[in-house]
Amino acid sequence: MEQTEDRECRVSDYLDDKLQTLGDLDSLQSLLSNIRNQHGLLKKQLEDAGKDLQEAKKASQSHQASLQEQARQFSREQDDIDGRLKIITGSKTSDEAVPRFESSMDKLRRLDVANGYVELLKGVDVLSKEAQSQLRKPNGDALGPYRKLQTLVIRMLPLHDAAEEAAPHLLDHVSKTTQNLRREIKDAFSADLEVILKKIQWPNPKAVVPATLRDEWDTCVGKLLDLQMPELEAMESNSGRNAAAMEGNLGRSAPSKGPAVLFPFEVLVEPLEMRFRYHFEGDKPTNRLDKPEYFLSHITTLLDDYNAFMLDYLQPVLLSRFRGTDLAFNPIYIDATSALITALLPMLRTKIFTILPQLAGQPQLLSHTMHEIMGFDTSIRDDWRYDGGEGIEGWKGLAWEVLVQKDLFGRWLQVEKDFALARYQNIISAPDNGDLDYDSVDPGSTKPTKGAIRVNDLLETITDRYRPLTSFSQKLRFLIDIQLSIFDKFHERLHSGLEAYLSMTSSIGRTVQGISKEEQAKLQGVDGLERLCRINGSADYLEKAMRDWSDDLFFLELWEELQDRARGHPIEPLAGPMTIADVAERTSSTVGSDVDTGALFDETAGAYSRLRIRSEAIIIDVLSNNVRKTLRPYIRANPWAALTSPSSTNSSPSAELDPLLTYLDTALHFLSRALSAAPFRRITRNILHAISTVLWDGVLTRYHFSTAGAAQLAADLRAICRVVDASAGAGVAEVGIRKPIEAARLIGVPVKGTRARVQSRSQLPNPEPVEEEWEGGDAWDDDDEVAVEVEDSSSKVGRAGEADRGDGTGLGLWEVDRRLFDSNQSARDVLEEMGLEVLTENEARSLMRLRVELGS
Repeated sequence: MEQTEDRECRVSDYLDDKLQTLGDLDSLQSLLSNIRNQHGLLKKQLEDAGKDLQEAKKASQSHQASLQEQARQFSREQDDIDGRLKIITGSKTSDEAVPRFESSMDKLRRLDVANGYVELLKGVDVLSKEAQSQLRKPNGDALGPYRKLQTLVIRMLPLHDAAEEAAPHLLDHVSKTTQNLRREIKDAFSADLEVILKKIQWPNPKAVVPATLRDEWDTCVGKLLDLQMPELEAMESNSGRNAAAMEGNLGRSAPSKGPAVLFPFEVLVEPLEMRFRYHFEGDKPTNRLDKPEYFLSHITTLLDDYNAFMLDYLQPVLLSRFRGTDLAFNPIYIDATSALITALLPMLRTKIFTILPQLAGQPQLLSHTMHEIMGFDTSIRDDWRYDGGEGIEGWKGLAWEVLVQKDLFGRWLQVEKDFALARYQNIISAPDNGDLDYDSVDPGSTKPTKGAIRVNDLLETITDRYRPLTSFSQKLRFLIDIQLSIFDKFHERLHSGLEAYLSMTSSIGRTVQGISKEEQAKLQGVDGLERLCRINGSADYLEKAMRDWSDDLFFLELWEELQDRARGHPIEPLAGPMTIADVAERTSSTVGSDVDTGALFDETAGAYSRLRIRSEAIIIDVLSNNVRKTLRPYIRANPWAALTSPSSTNSSPSAELDPLLTYLDTALHFLSRALSAAPFRRITRNILHAISTVLWDGVLTRYHFSTAGAAQLAADLRAICRVVDASAGAGVAEVGIRKPIEAARLIGVPVKGTRARVQSRSQLPNPEPVEEEWEGGDAWDDDDEVAVEVEDSSSKVGRAGEADRGDGTGLGLWEVDRRLFDSNQSARDVLEEMGLEVLTENEARSLMRLRVELGS
């Protein structure tokens, strides 16, 4: 009932949706047609679904029947198998039969594996016997069977690993068989080559291979190379575990022990090795622990003697065998000289490693031996162009093997450091350590102490000691642990000397240390200057040395590698346990940064630079203080306002100025010899500035001046200039005390100017020569004449700024005074006419107020 109502409801809703207006009735037929079509389609779909359902039911029934049949068949087969197992194993139940059957199958599998092993061993034995048989034949090919065995070993290695090393004894047997066969073949081929060597009287350095033996020679050498070539190719291509394991199984030395020695060269070197051992392993006089240069030079002698033979008779064979292979790109195989060096190195390596335990307890012998070994490495590397097969990286050398592989670097570094510090102590303990060296540097350079020069020589020697090292970390350790340490020690010594000087010259220091007046006078005099110049000169010399070293190719390459490592591996140690921060603290703050500037000695050179600057500042301070002290009597004297006649006027300097002149003469003469031009000029300028300040504040702005007083002041200034210029050069003093000089000119202006005098005389009816007027003048005219004489002096001080007599020197006192006080522009004009460039208008007016004549 509910379904009927629901259907009616749905029909009603459908009709309401389709027939909403009267116009919709016109499409009623179309609507009925669509409904019939939909009804037919749904009916057809329903029929198809019914058919599919029937087919699915049939398939399900069929599959179920098949499964049931298969289950019955499995049960029958299981019963059959159980019955057979019972019969085969003689068991009563299947549970007992299964373990017995599995045990039988396991035995069968083991038997099959054992059969395979036997077949493999049989094949190995056949190949080995075949190779041995070929060796006994005159032209037999023993290499063919050997190479098959060699290939078998290489193929077994990955299989052995994949099987979790299930057959180690089998692999060991095959490897040993191959190794023994290789040894037999090598011995046989070597014996053939030795026969030829006896015929040519090897190892005679002048031995030659005659044409009749060349073919046989090439064949014997070639067979040895052919025997070794697979191993060489495996090593060269770096074929992973196979090549490495093959080397181990075939008795080859590991790469860490050096490159492979070619078999023909082993035969050639054997008598040379016997000779080497005879001379350097017995009780012969040549076998001396303190003379490593004996056996090292013996090796280079062998190279000189036999290199020509190698190039003539070995080089062509190497080219013919290795050309076109990867081995041709490695000089230690394709180049006969490099191959000879490779063959000679093992005997030398053995000798060195043998004596190392004896050297470890004898520092001096260890140092000497390492120096000789590094020299040998350099000779082999540079003179013989040997790269050890390392290509661009180059041969590391025997020194690297000793220091790294034998872990002897720490001991050697400590030995070298102890020796360097001992030599440093000898240098600073020498009686003449603190003497300035005037002969070892250019005359115009700042003079260092002999101790500084010797320290520099010591550090250069240390550089030469570790320059041949190939390890970056070792070179950096030498730099930091030894060189920079000595630099720091010497800097500390210089700094302590400077502090000691300051302490002794201070009031507290003099009281505490009980320094006498005589000692104090020496410290304040040239002796004190010399003490300061020792510090300044030493700091300057070593600072320049470090700057020069920073431009040296060796230190540039070390710096670039340091930067590359610091930027690429910022968290890894750079030199032993030292981190980037530790290295940067000792070398340069730019380590590891992206800044392109910087050098290894930045921090140390900066410390010496600061010490040099500070010592120079103290020199200036000492000189300035002494200048002020020596000028005190001069400042207290007051003869400037005296009115004297020309006859009593003297152009000689004041007696009170003598202490200053004496001190300047002595101090500047010493400084001119001890310092270079630049610091000497800086110091001189500061001294002159101090003199200028004292004269200005203590004399020029303090006292009144007459014309005669001004003339005396000018004479005093000329005396100062003469003393200073004698050491510093002409014109230096005038520039330094320009202000007092101009002030002296201004206050020394004559009462009556030349221009006014000539004009008044020309207005007379019968004018007479101007000279008569000068002779018959009054007292002021006499003073004017004195002033003119001062200005006409040959000294630049008396006529500073003078180009001609029209520069303002003809102006009179009254005119200058009037124009100075008229206006600022007028003051500037008159100062310009007089050539006064330093004085300001206010300063000039203040000076003119001190003129006695104006006050009267």
